[in-house]
Amino acid sequence: MRLIALLACLLLAACSAANSPPSLPADTKADQLLVDKSDRVLIAYAAGREVVRYQNIRFGDVPTGHKRFEGDERTPEGTYRISGRNPKSAYHLSLRISYPNAADRAFAKAKGRSPGGNIFIHGQPNAWPGPPIARDWTDGCIALSNAEIQQLWNIVPDGIPITIRP
Repeated sequence: MRLIALLACLLLAACSAANSPPSLPADTKADQLLVDKSDRVLIAYAAGREVVRYQNIRFGDVPTGHKRFEGDERTPEGTYRISGRNPKSAYHLSLRISYPNAADRAFAKAKGRSPGGNIFIHGQPNAWPGPPIARDWTDGCIALSNAEIQQLWNIVPDGIPITIRP
């Protein structure tokens, strides 16, 4: 029984360590974000240099393709901005992405549909007790571990560009 308990503790520690971001200098501020959906990475840059990389990020339930309409559960692709933050989100912190842009709105309007909105980079659901959800699960947002979004929250000022590649 003790062996099982020890193995469970080691497994939880490994999961926790895998989602712990590297430590950064206290004054680190990013000026650009890049998300590569194919590689499942989010990279923060400062003055053209990578400052941190988060791997195994999660997307909407339909991770392939650009978000076109409300409810399609896709994550947008293109260049946007971090347009705000919500410390009282239903998820552990959230940084708003400026989707939809003018082209997104025009495309949806031409099809008689809503482009949707409320796209964020966020942590895990506040009521979620376990390790980060290990599948695509959002409605189009970008999900990180709680430790990762906490760090990103601290280094990302509002207004910086975010490029989301397919």
